[in-house]
Amino acid sequence: ALHEGHVVSAQELTALLQPVFTQNSRNLILFLQDTLSIDDFTYLSESYGNKNPFQNQVNKLFINLLQEILQSSPSSLVLPAVDCKATRDLLSFLQQSGDWKLTNVTDLDVSHLEVNTSKPNLLVVQLQPLLSQLTEFVKLYMFLFIDKIIGRLTMDLQERGIHFSVIYTAVRPSRISRRTDVVWELRRQLMATEEEDSLSYLPLNVTTGNETCILFYASNFSLNANSSVFIDLTNATFVTRSVDTSSSTCSDSNTTLSLKYTEPVNKISNLEIRFSMTNKFYGGSARNWFTLDSVEIIQDGEKFAKFNVSVISAPAEYSFHCQLVGTSNRYPARLIPSNNEAKNWDVFISRLQIQGFNIENNQFSYASDCTGFFSPGIWMGLVTSIILLWILTYGIHMIMQLTTNSRFDDPKGPALSVPQTE
Repeated sequence: ALHEGHVVSAQELTALLQPVFTQNSRNLILFLQDTLSIDDFTYLSESYGNKNPFQNQVNKLFINLLQEILQSSPSSLVLPAVDCKATRDLLSFLQQSGDWKLTNVTDLDVSHLEVNTSKPNLLVVQLQPLLSQLTEFVKLYMFLFIDKIIGRLTMDLQERGIHFSVIYTAVRPSRISRRTDVVWELRRQLMATEEEDSLSYLPLNVTTGNETCILFYASNFSLNANSSVFIDLTNATFVTRSVDTSSSTCSDSNTTLSLKYTEPVNKISNLEIRFSMTNKFYGGSARNWFTLDSVEIIQDGEKFAKFNVSVISAPAEYSFHCQLVGTSNRYPARLIPSNNEAKNWDVFISRLQIQGFNIENNQFSYASDCTGFFSPGIWMGLVTSIILLWILTYGIHMIMQLTTNSRFDDPKGPALSVPQTE
């Protein structure tokens, strides 16, 4: 029993999850989203009636529980939430809590997924991100799609007789609750904490002398080696700043961001990640463009993985931003393996922003986004407008083809006779 507005700390979350680790069936599915709040469940399930996006068994149980809590509450209620820092480190905590076999699920069809029930299994599903600029109606259908994914995966495992527990959470809250003045002083601190967390941390900067030559930011920066070793580099890169960038190089035409980590996980002693960027003049656009050409991963100085990069480019005076970058085919900006060793790695970077040239005042320049100018909505509007314009043009053309009679019947004279040849 927690009071309204309570924020569950990492220690409390550990205690709440203990039954998952002590039960007989230690199969766990972690559905991880970029943003999510309890308000999303209550608002979308009540506002859209029959179009309730939460239809699968997992979410239905949660919705029923929320409705019971809301109905039994004598007054307005701000439900408890989990601390953002706790959920951000949840996957690392789960790995350390037991000898899990980690599996990143990218294919929605898990009928062919090998699950050895004699050992604990941790299935991680990265759900599609919910962009903050989406309208509520679009979010409704995004949640419909996410709900179908959760329902399909859980039903497939149930049909195979595999018992499991489910955690559905996100890295950050999607909404900041509006507080009343009754307890404003207490809740103002909570809102300030949430706003501070939403701003997150400062970007990583690499300097040459007194000038900044590289800026790098990501809300989530993680790797997966051989589908078994998960490496979360977010805190080491942006929070504790324990990453070594001394091998980075900067020039007017070539820039390399080198990130070196010492013992990021138990099974890896040293890890280096290189982002190689170039600045070239292109005659077609009559200006310089910078491109991220490749990403390289060097493990323990021996294993070398190289990825070619698609889409990541911007004018030399700009930075580059993309909501999702990684090895999955579903991401708008992809890292494509160029050697056999690269096929053993999965890379996930969310809210990437990078700039390697023309940095001023230690700040990112205007960002060129990986999303094209012609979004699906714009294309739908253009196609609809063209169809309507064609109908209007055809109608005007048909009206212009109408002709009036050249002869008229005179009631005082003989009846007008028009031969059929005319």
